[in-house]
Amino acid sequence: MIVTLDSKRRLTVPKALIKTHPGEHFEARFDEDEDTLVFRRIKRKLDWLEVLKQCPVPMDDIPPRSRELPKKLKL
Repeated sequence: MIVTLDSKRRLTVPKALIKTHPGEHFEARFDEDEDTLVFRRIKRKLDWLEVLKQCPVPMDDIPPRSRELPKKLKL
């Protein structure tokens, strides 16, 4: 199938191709090897613990937050 962008640079996929509902989210990636766009459906309700586990930086390596009030900047 060949799809084209409209004047507002939107990509329209025919409804018969996939079943979707309003408000669903998709991740779009460009595959350089295949020279294609790949769309992957993202789950609606993500488990925050699973997202936290996928974080590339361990929680122990994050610096502690400063409790000091912000300094006044001279404008």
